[in-house]
Amino acid sequence: MISTAIRVARVGSAAELAAAALMMLGFPCLMLAALLPSVGAFAAAAAVTYLADHYLHRRGSYLVNRLSKVRAGVSIRFLIRQLLLVLLLARLDLTDSMVFNAAIACFLAFYGFQAPHSALVTLIVQRRKLPVATRNVDLEPRVRIPAAPPRRLLSRAAEKMLHLDLVAVVGLLISGATDDNVYGFVGIGVTLLLALVYVAALVPFVRGRRVPPNAEQVLAAVDDWLRTYRPETVLYFSGSKDSAYQVNMWLETMEQLDTRPLIILRERAILDRMAPTTVPVICVPGGVHLMNMDLSTVRVALYAANVGKNIHLLRVPTMKHVFIGHGDSDKLASVNPFSKAYDEVWTAGRAGRDRYAIADVGVRDEDIAEVGRPQLAPIRTAQDTQDAQGAAAADRCPTILYAPTWEGWDDNPGNTSILLAGENIVRRLVQADPPVRVLYKPHPFTGTRSAQAKAAHGRIVALVEKAAAERAADPRRGTDAAARSAAVAELARVEARIEQLTGATESGDEAEATRDGVVDTAAHAEVARLRAEWNDAYWRSFGSWEHRVITGAEPRLYDCFNVSDAMVSDISSVVSDYIASGKPYAVTDSAELGVEEFKRQNTAVRAAVILSNSAAELDELLTGVFDPSADTLAGDRRELKRYLLGPDEPASIDQFNGAVRDLAKKSRARNQGQEAGAAAAAEPAGAVPGQRSATAGETGGAAVKG
Repeated sequence: MISTAIRVARVGSAAELAAAALMMLGFPCLMLAALLPSVGAFAAAAAVTYLADHYLHRRGSYLVNRLSKVRAGVSIRFLIRQLLLVLLLARLDLTDSMVFNAAIACFLAFYGFQAPHSALVTLIVQRRKLPVATRNVDLEPRVRIPAAPPRRLLSRAAEKMLHLDLVAVVGLLISGATDDNVYGFVGIGVTLLLALVYVAALVPFVRGRRVPPNAEQVLAAVDDWLRTYRPETVLYFSGSKDSAYQVNMWLETMEQLDTRPLIILRERAILDRMAPTTVPVICVPGGVHLMNMDLSTVRVALYAANVGKNIHLLRVPTMKHVFIGHGDSDKLASVNPFSKAYDEVWTAGRAGRDRYAIADVGVRDEDIAEVGRPQLAPIRTAQDTQDAQGAAAADRCPTILYAPTWEGWDDNPGNTSILLAGENIVRRLVQADPPVRVLYKPHPFTGTRSAQAKAAHGRIVALVEKAAAERAADPRRGTDAAARSAAVAELARVEARIEQLTGATESGDEAEATRDGVVDTAAHAEVARLRAEWNDAYWRSFGSWEHRVITGAEPRLYDCFNVSDAMVSDISSVVSDYIASGKPYAVTDSAELGVEEFKRQNTAVRAAVILSNSAAELDELLTGVFDPSADTLAGDRRELKRYLLGPDEPASIDQFNGAVRDLAKKSRARNQGQEAGAAAAAEPAGAVPGQRSATAGETGGAAVKG
């Protein structure tokens, strides 16, 4: 029942639900206490409503937002409490007292302070929202961005301002209980003084040198930096806040480019969720601002997603546009007809080229380039894993990774195995004999669209956690307590150091982050090393036999690949990526197409064990895990790996860099041809061919404006 209430109220926990219930029940109690009248009961009920309100605001509860939609917003709640206090004073026969009149005047004046306070906060926030936000772009010499106001002034400002009435309320309650008006007058004076001080503290941030530059100045500074930096290859991305992983997967590749890279984002939410990088990043929410930005030196633009906002950069003819995607799978999204809009489409291997040919969506074969998957470099093969484990590998409990994809935007039963097969898969794995360890790492979007998928995910988590508890209670599962304690201590040490390195770069607001957000390359390299140490300590912090549910950013999916001996998944880029390891894998035919049809439609499963929704075929997968000589699909996996991901040599990053260079040459050739044509068209009749006209313009591949 509590979980149902939490879901309906859309609160984050039972504690939030309890706080909301106490707050709402507190107001009828306030009215009752005022009518009785009872100062003690009123004080107790007021304390509950104050504390509950503060708790919900501090937690950022969704319920706070919903209350404002039903005329019960924070200002109304405070006003009602103040009116009920006035009622209490009247019921105590204090209407002829000066403190009663002072209380009414205080609350009127107090609300008079709300208007300038709210206006100042709004003005400061709006002025500090620059037209662009950047990282690793040195704007400080070009434009002055003042420091942000202290967070305590702007964070939850309305709530903090309203809570200043607490001093007056306490003073008036004491006066009501003791008949001594001094307490009431002191409380009123302190409340009004604090309100005045709060408003006065905001005034300096809307005048003088504390006012940020206007949009034109900031955009001019960005253009000046672009002319100095001269970016050559751009990664362009637009999407929802939950799609940040799609751009994050390309950051390391961008850092390894031979040309000068730049990342352009369109949503501030993506920038907030972007992983640290040494590549310059410019977030440009406004389409007009982007289209007027000086990108004249860019020769290649890379697109990780097919979205409508791509048109704002696709319209620039002086650069070549390439769709690189955010994964490689047999889903329809991998052969979107919108791909025709790009100059080229880059795929990992031959399979991507064939996929477009079969789909016949208008992408020409000559516009497809096979560039490998540079992101897969961290994935270790089965032999690498065995070498890393050494002699301990023989005593290890094999690990099976279950990494299903999410439910998708429609109700196609083939989207995910979670709905029809997930519980069967996990149940068979946790009951396997000989035993295996299960790692359950679902897609981050799981349950975001479908309540059924969310419920199935919850049941799978419960299955894994129950099996983990039972295994932990098994006396046969001996553990090296000292080694695990050392690993836990190592985790704490590494996390503290990472927090020290990354926390120091946090700024007061987005404008300050834009000013100061130039990465320390030495610290960035150290964080990368520390994350590798963290990953190693994480897997040592619990037994190799211990089942685990893994959500969140860490450990990463590829880290789970590296500790696994086999994987179970669905049709998605996860399968194509896992093939790089060469390890056994199984894919669920949740739509029940049948083995042959399923393999015909989905290239990536041609070397997989195909599971029905009952998951009865898992025995075949586990047999190959325990006895490699019985793994009949090993040869098929090697062939499929080359077909899907391209050859191992040259390295994928070298293939990718080569493709960027080749396309940049085409871009330069196109621009030079346009310049020559424009010059020829501008020459007057009878002029010597090739002679420059005095009025001829120098286009030079300049960005298209307007």
